[in-house]
Amino acid sequence: MKRPFSLLASLSLVALSIAAFGSQAAAETIQSRIFSSDDPKLEWKTVKLPNGQTGAYTLGIGSGAFRHRNDPPNVVWTIGDRGPNMTCSEAPGILGDEIAQTCRKLSNGRIYPTPDYVPSIYKVELDRDKGTFKLLETIPLRKAKSGATITGLLNPQTKASKDTGMDLAGNVLPDDPDNIDLEGIVRLSDGTFWVGEEMGPSIAHVSADGRILDRHVPVDAAGDYKNAEAKIVADLPAILSKRQGNRGIEGIAVSPDEAFLYFMVQNPLANPDAKAYQGARNTRFFKFDRQAGKVVGEWVYQLADPQSFGFDPSPRQNEPRISEILALGTDRVLVLERTEKTTKLFEITLDGATNILGSKWDDVATSPTLEQQNDLGPLAVTPVTKTLRLDTFRDLKDAPEKVEGLAILEDGTLMMINDNDFGIRGDKTRIVLVKGAVSADPAIWKK
Repeated sequence: MKRPFSLLASLSLVALSIAAFGSQAAAETIQSRIFSSDDPKLEWKTVKLPNGQTGAYTLGIGSGAFRHRNDPPNVVWTIGDRGPNMTCSEAPGILGDEIAQTCRKLSNGRIYPTPDYVPSIYKVELDRDKGTFKLLETIPLRKAKSGATITGLLNPQTKASKDTGMDLAGNVLPDDPDNIDLEGIVRLSDGTFWVGEEMGPSIAHVSADGRILDRHVPVDAAGDYKNAEAKIVADLPAILSKRQGNRGIEGIAVSPDEAFLYFMVQNPLANPDAKAYQGARNTRFFKFDRQAGKVVGEWVYQLADPQSFGFDPSPRQNEPRISEILALGTDRVLVLERTEKTTKLFEITLDGATNILGSKWDDVATSPTLEQQNDLGPLAVTPVTKTLRLDTFRDLKDAPEKVEGLAILEDGTLMMINDNDFGIRGDKTRIVLVKGAVSADPAIWKK
């Protein structure tokens, strides 16, 4: 017999006032439980590092998460991003100074210790009695026609900024137009997936067996993907090619009726340049009509004050970022805004916000840009309304860092999962179940 959620051995209860949770019941409390795993299938690869040490990498399965209401109980779908990687500045403490120096000779160099990693979709099952989870299935992403597996390496981009990948021997790694950096996932009733990825940035339709069918990219970037096997649809606003490196589309969600996708840029665009990105609060939220096959709405989401993130307050406005979104209903979305150590969950609605799609704010010639003007009042632009639902510093102090995936389980419980960066720094993947913070429409999680 299953034990009640509130009596589980590792359960922590945090009483919160009704003022923090809007319309939720006054007597409600937040209940949380952290799950761990020792599943050997989560081990990835051990490699010899240039500094003579050994790097033992695990699978990073927590870059995004989703559960469809028709899925079995306690089963969720998660994703891993581009595989183990690091910037030149991160390399000295992990790989040694020599390879870091080689990396710095490249344009926007980035090191991939295991460049053969295949971005994949993972089917995960939770054991609520034991407080553990295990990997049931791995679906590697493949090219549409040949069926060859992709990697998380770079695309041959000319419109968006790009890195230069290198391996542990200092060799420059090849680009491929079919590669993607998985960051968000939803699953439809027909068993296919939609994913959001930050490299393009793009959103892509993926078959149940992992083939990348259609990939929607910015309208100005079609030529960069001319040799891709996937069907390339260049219909996203061209302004998205202004995304800052490693700050593309990080979250994707689907409406209860599956008619619409929502997706969001992780940070404000580098529009017109990186200096604007560093100081900007205005990032962009999009709505995509699946039947029409096009974006039908774009709204402004303003990032929180970086000093308000309790575990790691910062004066830098580009520290807060969006790492996941989850539909709670039609045009009602949960947004995961975080720093490295602190996670906040905001519920947003589109009612009353200004749809800027096709406006001058999508025109790269507009100056000053949307990203250069944090005060929206003079612009007659109303951002989406944000309501704080969870703050790990306040509510869940034992939550893992770098939470990047959200899902609603079969009983309406919220699930959070962290991105452990493939264990580069020894971090483990953790899953947290949370009750009392978020209320999703039953159409999201009930059959």
